[in-house]
Amino acid sequence: MTYRTISVETDPRGVATLTLNRPGVHNAMNAAMMDEVPEAVAALAGDRDVRAVVLTGAGETFCAGGDLKWMQEQRELEPEARVAGSRKIAVMLGALNELPKPLIGRINGPAYGGGVGMMSVCDIVIAPRSARFGLTEVKLGLIPANIGPYVVARMGEANARQVFLNARLFDAEEAHTLGLVSQLVEPAELDSAVEREIGFILKCGPEAVAATKALIAHIARHGAGESIDFAMGALADAWQRPESAEGIAAFFDKRPPAWDTKAG
Repeated sequence: MTYRTISVETDPRGVATLTLNRPGVHNAMNAAMMDEVPEAVAALAGDRDVRAVVLTGAGETFCAGGDLKWMQEQRELEPEARVAGSRKIAVMLGALNELPKPLIGRINGPAYGGGVGMMSVCDIVIAPRSARFGLTEVKLGLIPANIGPYVVARMGEANARQVFLNARLFDAEEAHTLGLVSQLVEPAELDSAVEREIGFILKCGPEAVAATKALIAHIARHGAGESIDFAMGALADAWQRPESAEGIAAFFDKRPPAWDTKAG
């Protein structure tokens, strides 16, 4: 598949890299990117050979947020058309958030606005200490609407108030403290840190990983009673899958399971 605003490459291990590929405008999100990302995510979600996805940006910036030209175009539209345009962002973030594969954010540089939203839907976020971040919408007279549910879920209400309401920029150390970033590394160590996380994932049963991600999402949205019922059913399903039989047999045989790409 050929894309205009992103690229997707999958290595022999089943690790896909989805790159935001508009470096000339700091990977700002335009309408084409908002259409292409969900399309690519759907293909990755349906590919049984894909074990993990790395989300990153081309060039020196991860994502500068919404493309200013796209934003200007939104002002000229009728309200219904603005809602449709806004829905594109929501669909894109929702697709990334619900991807049934581990999503690792390789944050190669600064992220602002919608870029922080993209970070917030990643399962693991690794960033260099040199990166800078900001939720700058209110400085433009706008609000962090579509990214809001994901960013608030990531950092919590109290932390969101500290950085949503003033549009100030903050460094990687504060992003880590806020919960936006899982791991901080020196710039030269970014790729090795991502590879370390990939190594952990590839030792895990892919169906179990997908089911666990779904379990986490359900628990986050439901009360304890519903979550317990859901969890019991999910565990019963896991016991019935061939993957669990292989995992347990491998443990007792003291050998790597079939899905461990380092086996043999």
